Parts: sequence; C-alpha cells; structure tokens
Amino acid sequence: MYSIVTVVSGLVADVATCGYTGRTMETGIRELKDNLSRYIRRVEAGQRIAVTAHGRVVAELVPPGAATRKIQTSRWDELIAAGILHPPVETGDPFEDWPDIRLPRGTAAELIDADRGEA
Repeated sequence: MYSIVTVVSGLVADVATCGYTGRTMETGIRELKDNLSRYIRRVEAGQRIAVTAHGRVVAELVPPGAATRKIQTSRWDELIAAGILHPPVETGDPFEDWPDIRLPRGTAAELIDADRGEA
C-alpha cells in the first residue's frame, strides 16, 4: 500500500491511497478519474488496475490482448462466493442411506392421471 500526498503551503491538499499486489494495482474511482492519463500509461506498460468503489473491486483495467485470469466457474460456485449459498457441512451423497424405492412401470403415469382426474 502506498499513498500520494500533495502538500500546498504546508497543508495537505490531496491524499490518494493505492494498493498493489505484484502487477495488479488497486485504485478508487475518484483517484482514477483525477489521474486517468497516468493510469492508462500504466495499463499500456502491462500493469493491471483494479478499480474499487467503497473498498470493493468493481472493474479491472487490463492491457489489450491480455489473457484474462477468469476461471470457468459454475453458478453454484458463484453463489457460494457471493455468500448467497453456503456449502454443505458434510461431504458425500446425502441420499446414500435412503431406501431404494422402485415402482412398477406405468405407476407414476397412472398416479398423475388420477390426480388430474383423467383416469
């Protein structure tokens, strides 16, 4: 993490804090707007820039033609990552100990027809 501080007449006029990890840098939307040319030059030089809003990454600037690191994930994984779903506490097949119920062929269709009043 580093900070850019502008001092005018002995007073701190502007503070912009940016963090970076390896080749990825993080910056807020206001800082990006105020210094867009500087950040575009960094992207041209091969650096990735994560743009944040209220501490949350909302966009990423990457050099053109750069291979994205997006990993193919399922909707299930996305919902878990978002905190909407929680992964099961226990592993294994939840239906493992259930009895194996077999109905004679056609029984389900007869039950559905009877339920609909079509029998």
